[in-house]
Amino acid sequence: MTPKTGPLNVAVLASGGGSNFQALVDHSASGDHGWSVRLLVMNRDAGAAERARAADVPVRIISTRDRPDDEVAQETLAAFHEHEIDVVLLAGYLRRIPTEITRRYAGRMLNIHPALLPHFGGPGMYGMNVHRAVAESGTTVTGATVHFVSEDYDEGAVLAQWQVVRLPGDTPEAIAARVLEVEHRLYPAAVDHLCAALLTGVTPERMVDVCLDDPPDVDRPEIPSRTESNEEVR
Repeated sequence: MTPKTGPLNVAVLASGGGSNFQALVDHSASGDHGWSVRLLVMNRDAGAAERARAADVPVRIISTRDRPDDEVAQETLAAFHEHEIDVVLLAGYLRRIPTEITRRYAGRMLNIHPALLPHFGGPGMYGMNVHRAVAESGTTVTGATVHFVSEDYDEGAVLAQWQVVRLPGDTPEAIAARVLEVEHRLYPAAVDHLCAALLTGVTPERMVDVCLDDPPDVDRPEIPSRTESNEEVR
């Protein structure tokens, strides 16, 4: 793999409200992470577009309705070329990526899935469809997966996963809220990991899985370290 000079230019593809897009933008703007979001591509005008405009990120609406894949691919690749895009991130993009794009950006295109692949993945398994399936199953754990995008739905190599315990009585909505909180932490970290590898010309290894009973809580007080004192820790 040939090293690239940074920072790397990132395009995000989205179809909806764009909370993961916002998490990526906020993270990339928070310091020198070796990448920055330079373009949002949507197949329809939705909430993510407003988030992009507020962050001064260019927006390109490329309709996929009743259009052949090769036409969509050419328009999308032209937008990528215009903005010198190095890495592509899917964030709730609800259309199949044309093969020409997945091949052009092989190893440089990621997606985040709201379950632990290979479970609860494949055609039709997105958004609340996933969380309803998890709620109706006997599984005791779910989570989020960041994986490379291939020509088949949810079958690219896994780069990172974060496990979330499914609690008794969890509704699909409760599962979705906890998993989304994890997504917002996991996706930027995985992009950091990928871009660091691209900038040094190495193949990124799978990240160590994160396994917590609960999503991270920034307001949770630190547990005092134990000392040799007999004083009770409260």
